[in-house]
Amino acid sequence: MQIDRYIADRLAQLREEGNYRVFADLERHRGAFPRATRRSGSGSGPVTIWCSNDYLGMGQHPDVLAAMHGALDRSGAGAGGTRNISGTTHDHVALEAELADLHGKEAALLFTSGYVSNWAALGTLGAMLPDCLILSDALNHASMIEGIRHSRADRVIWTHNDMADLEAKLAAQPLERPKIIAFESVYSMDGDIAPIAEICDLADRYNAMTYLDEVHAVGLYGPRGGGVAEREGLMERITVIEGTLGKAFGVVGGYIAASADLCDFVRSFASGFIFTTALPPHVAAGACASVRHLKQSSIERRIQQERVAELRARFDAIGLPHVPNPSHIIPLMVGDPVKCKFISDTLLDEFGIYIQPINYPTVPKGTERLRITPSPVHDPADLDRLCTALETLWTRCQLARMPRAAQ
Repeated sequence: MQIDRYIADRLAQLREEGNYRVFADLERHRGAFPRATRRSGSGSGPVTIWCSNDYLGMGQHPDVLAAMHGALDRSGAGAGGTRNISGTTHDHVALEAELADLHGKEAALLFTSGYVSNWAALGTLGAMLPDCLILSDALNHASMIEGIRHSRADRVIWTHNDMADLEAKLAAQPLERPKIIAFESVYSMDGDIAPIAEICDLADRYNAMTYLDEVHAVGLYGPRGGGVAEREGLMERITVIEGTLGKAFGVVGGYIAASADLCDFVRSFASGFIFTTALPPHVAAGACASVRHLKQSSIERRIQQERVAELRARFDAIGLPHVPNPSHIIPLMVGDPVKCKFISDTLLDEFGIYIQPINYPTVPKGTERLRITPSPVHDPADLDRLCTALETLWTRCQLARMPRAAQ
């Protein structure tokens, strides 16, 4: 096999299909998000970011930045090693306590990313619990899928958000068999939300643990930002809540919150925790400040919800086809990979608007889209510019619109 030729051919195929990913070189401006400067071979220019997972702009919040500067001055840059050797600092301990309190759990455990927390926690639980079966929602994130595969536990895929299918699969198992139902609260591509209460009811009936990924919900839902489970009063019914510090909290890192014994179990056996250098103290300090702020402040959540509703109404008025859902994520459907990338590129080049195309394999072929995430720091003028640009490009690409009567 000619490896070099194979690699080049596969990359060329991605380009021909419109699925080749290109990174935009962006420099965010402190205190001015969603503004950024784009740098390219032809120079630089201003852009407005519309696809960030920094959903509330907390990556620029003064409290977060002050906490990070303070920790840098107090403790220096790095953690010094893995948590087991020399990398546990007071900032890690304080953040874990803050996260446990956020979710009403006895303990929390930090990881270097949300991906690693899912991979390590699910991988460890599935591998270590005797004869464990993991029941995974069909649309679970790649990190959950990798963790389940890594565990080598038996697994069953249930149809997305389908309670009848989940119950049938649970009922087929012995009641005493260890089982974990793994699912998300907000699904990031379609923006739909899991029926958490119904899943918990089935878990109680069939003697199963629940593992809930809240990465696209923490900070955004609930009176203190604990996620959809907090909003619906269900946190105590969830065995493990997994979250991220890299989205609404605006920093980086992942975690699980659960009983003290379960967190200690994962801490003691998860290779993805044991052998990984800890988060730098200033990152933990910044995340802690963000969590504390959003526990007390709801204005960011309220304004974001207003921006989401306003943009959806604007899209309805001009007939742009977006997926209706109850979350903060607006999938604007294009349905063609080449046109999706063309619109994304043209938005950036001609209009100074940055929205990455979402193509296969992230979403199924034929459902290519622009994933738009309005934030409280997008102002009405930003909405005007976005809608004008999208309407222009929809016409240029001869894409179908939705009549008002069909909305």
